[in-house]
Amino acid sequence: MSEADPRQTAADYFRQAYQLQVAGEFQQAIELYTRSIEAFPTAEAYTFRGWTYSFLGDYDRAIAECLEAIKVDPECGNPYKHIGAYLIEQEKWDEAIPWFKKTMVAKRYEARCYPHFNLGRVYEHQHDWQRAKECYAQAYALDKRYLAALAGLRRLRAAWN
Repeated sequence: MSEADPRQTAADYFRQAYQLQVAGEFQQAIELYTRSIEAFPTAEAYTFRGWTYSFLGDYDRAIAECLEAIKVDPECGNPYKHIGAYLIEQEKWDEAIPWFKKTMVAKRYEARCYPHFNLGRVYEHQHDWQRAKECYAQAYALDKRYLAALAGLRRLRAAWN
């Protein structure tokens, strides 16, 4: 690791952590995400450390990590989306809504279809079929390769016929 450049050191730890996370070595990944944060804190490292905690079922800790990510970079959309997803996992459907809406307007976020799809899941769970259908349609319009959004849209259209 290059101690002269803390950003590079953080990036190196982050890459190693991600490889461990993908391999299912969650505790080791958490340790390396922590080293990345210690070298140079980024919203991505906090978010991914939170994501790793979610794989261990620790959604409260995962949410806390995402809140730290937002403190580091409020423009980064991933932690907002992740908080919404973790709230769904905890069956806190109503609480998830504002987090997906914040994701939609985040300046630094590329996968715009996901918050629309997840918001559609919330509305579908709440039996708000029209809003769910609109969210799924928007998610699919944003990414025609996102077949889960198309499936949600078709499922709701079929239910209305």
